[in-house]
Amino acid sequence: MAIAHDPAEAPLAPGFHGIAPGDLAAVVTALEMRAPPKTLRRPGIEPEVPLQLVRWSECAPDRYRQLYRRIGAPWLWWSRLALDDAALTAIIHHPAVELYAVTDRARVEIGMLELDFRQPGACEIAFFGFVPKATGNGFGKWLMRRALQRAWFGKADSGVERVWVHTCTLDDPRAVAFYMRQGFVAQARFVEVFRDPRAAGLLPADVGALHPLIVD
Repeated sequence: MAIAHDPAEAPLAPGFHGIAPGDLAAVVTALEMRAPPKTLRRPGIEPEVPLQLVRWSECAPDRYRQLYRRIGAPWLWWSRLALDDAALTAIIHHPAVELYAVTDRARVEIGMLELDFRQPGACEIAFFGFVPKATGNGFGKWLMRRALQRAWFGKADSGVERVWVHTCTLDDPRAVAFYMRQGFVAQARFVEVFRDPRAAGLLPADVGALHPLIVD
């Protein structure tokens, strides 16, 4: 448990750093793997899962944002919402970026996978997640297996030597343990301070209840 600090006291106790009203701070953990897990097979016959991975090679920015919000709003995902259409399109339509929607049997989009190969020799799992109603069903392991198959085996000439992912303290608290169970190793940790996306008007004020909005 962290040492308590009364906000009415000044100066701040050693180790504490004030965050301005309207801002948020998150501890970011970066994880990586340098070789495919021994149990990972090349794409082939997959266990029966009521989902499909659908490539969104020419996804319109508004369609992308809609799914991004449905998945990420509870965790205050915001970075792609701050981009205009041109900047967002430049990323998701880039030939070295692979964007997928996860659809259920009714062909409704319930998840997202975005792989970024723009850095030579590396693949970043840039976005990975499901809408809230689709979590807790074991689908994450299926999607991670598909992500790693695409990252390690999907591009014959990619020369991938490292697959990496990052998560933060705003995300599902089970994320770090999940990634480590899939074979990732924690590599680095950072503190990120940024404008609260609710204060910036990117997300509604009533999302992200675990992290109350504090403004002047």
